[in-house]
Amino acid sequence: MSNIAAAIITIGDELLIGQTIDTNSAWIAQRLNAIGIDVLRRVAVGDNKDAIINSIEQELASVSLLIITGGLGPTADDITKPLLNEYFGGKMVVDEGVLDHLKDIFSKRNRPFLERNMKQAEVPDCCKVLFNRMGTAPGMWFDKDDKVIISLPGVPFEMVYIMENEALPRLKQRFISDALLHRNIITAGEGESFIAEKIIDLEAALPAHIRLAYLPGAGMVKLRLTGRGPDSEILVHELEERQQELAARLGKIVIAMEDLTLEQILGKWFTENEKTIALAESCTGGNIAHHFTQVPGATNYFKGSMVCYQNEIKETILGVKRETLEQYGAISEEVVKEMVLGALSVLNSDIAFAITGLLSPLAGARVTVGKVWMAVADKDRLTTKEFNFPYDRERNKDMATSMGMLMIWKFLNP
Repeated sequence: MSNIAAAIITIGDELLIGQTIDTNSAWIAQRLNAIGIDVLRRVAVGDNKDAIINSIEQELASVSLLIITGGLGPTADDITKPLLNEYFGGKMVVDEGVLDHLKDIFSKRNRPFLERNMKQAEVPDCCKVLFNRMGTAPGMWFDKDDKVIISLPGVPFEMVYIMENEALPRLKQRFISDALLHRNIITAGEGESFIAEKIIDLEAALPAHIRLAYLPGAGMVKLRLTGRGPDSEILVHELEERQQELAARLGKIVIAMEDLTLEQILGKWFTENEKTIALAESCTGGNIAHHFTQVPGATNYFKGSMVCYQNEIKETILGVKRETLEQYGAISEEVVKEMVLGALSVLNSDIAFAITGLLSPLAGARVTVGKVWMAVADKDRLTTKEFNFPYDRERNKDMATSMGMLMIWKFLNP
């Protein structure tokens, strides 16, 4: 059967002026792709009736599935539901299940149930209600000319609930598609061009139903193999065979064979090796610690982070000598060495990492903007590295965070 094509429309003026970042369409696209539905376009539209209708008609001309988020609610700018009712030629009726749910919500919150809230129980009689247990605005499923249009609330956790519990199960039944599977290789230390040259013959030999994508990041490149076919078991075997071939060719720059973040990769290493780590952060202000603690179970290996932003704290908490700071400056190899040894000792960890740097202009600074020193140590080894990041403050902090975690990985896997 031919592939199912979809489009996503997100509604709201706040999306167009940059007040709200659209995370909904990215999440929806990932979930649709996982069940074999291709997303051709993602479109943002303001709270304008004509613009929304034009977008709906344009997308339905080329896709079998259209998902709309936003514009469902009790206020005047929530225009999606009446617009869809008019577009599909329905009439508004009260859904008793939604009404009972709304009254229950307001009762538990000890708030009055207003006529405006009653409107949220109204749905077009030409749709199937997608029940929203996480909020007040129900989702809606419309059928038109063998096409499906799904309308969802814009609140992310409500949208996710309806998609996972109501929409996706129905979509799997409605649309039969080939299996669509992925396999990943995470590399670090080499750029996209180097990798492409290294595997040029293997990439050229890929069959037509398997494609390779390069997804570069800070100091890392993810290779994603995507395969499509009618037999998922055969496809799994093909993808894993190609994945192993690519990984063998790339050798030591491969750091994972799963789609994992660097903090997840590090967390897996520390868990499997039953080791602990501590951090001493200056310029990153605890951002590396934030990444470590995003991983469930980090408490088993992450001792903590000391954010030693001022020289006084470097001295009193980490034991950095005042004369070292005065002679070499806070952003120096000599200081970062004392910081990492201090972290190793104070937090009594197996591994320690320290970072100090200048991420944006500072009057009287002794170093250039972007200069960063990092160090990693255990009881037997200590290694340092100097970086020079050329971006603005936010980007420099992100780069320092990524390169710091990558430096830890390389220390653990020499």
